[in-house]
Amino acid sequence: MTSDAEAPAESVTRSQRRERRGRRGAWIFLRDVLVIILIAIVVSALVKTFLVRSFYIPSGSMEDTLQINDRILVDELTPRWNGYERGDIVVFQDPGGWLPVTVRPAQSPFVEGIDWLLTLVGLSVSDSEDHLIKRVIGVPGDHVVCCNALGQITINDVPLDESAYVKLDPGQSAPNLVPFDIVVPDGSLWVLGDNRDHSKDSRFNQDQPGDGFVPIENVVGRAFVITWPVPRWGLLDSHSEVFAGIPAGVGADAP
Repeated sequence: MTSDAEAPAESVTRSQRRERRGRRGAWIFLRDVLVIILIAIVVSALVKTFLVRSFYIPSGSMEDTLQINDRILVDELTPRWNGYERGDIVVFQDPGGWLPVTVRPAQSPFVEGIDWLLTLVGLSVSDSEDHLIKRVIGVPGDHVVCCNALGQITINDVPLDESAYVKLDPGQSAPNLVPFDIVVPDGSLWVLGDNRDHSKDSRFNQDQPGDGFVPIENVVGRAFVITWPVPRWGLLDSHSEVFAGIPAGVGADAP
């Protein structure tokens, strides 16, 4: 038979055990949440590094294919195996001199840390303005010329009908001609914007150190889908039919 003096002590012990179990359960829950968050960060970082990245469109140089503030996903993996083809829409780092020099406003270490973390997991796209997006017109070895008597670009003497994707200003039947006659060197691409009269692309950077070519090592990947806004969800078209029948170039080691 339990004495009156022993009952309160036993009750206190049971209460302490419940409290310890509660603290232990809370710690286990917190530990599991932290592990899940860490795994999510690692997986997201691996996906961003090796599979896909998200960007937003800061300018109208690719209209009407892409609109300002569209969000896109870029395939980083497939081109590493298959390379790039004419018509691909690619995101790339500035080869040098294509973008104006900008100074970002100073941010606190806390804000920079949060932005770094969100960028790591693909939720922030703050580096979009440090990249460009254009359509591949010439691949290594291609002889690309603007323009023939009809105002068409030719690749290896084959004229292109780009009406499927090139945007024209009101009243125009063809973009303004910016003459060029180039052979794409090994390891490079020749790129143009779909909004041809409002795109500072390869044509306008021939006086830069890279002569207007984009080193393939600067290319992040191939844009393949619009993810935002919802009404514009859809796959991006490379319009491979426009480039069908063009022979491989001979001016470099063509792919």
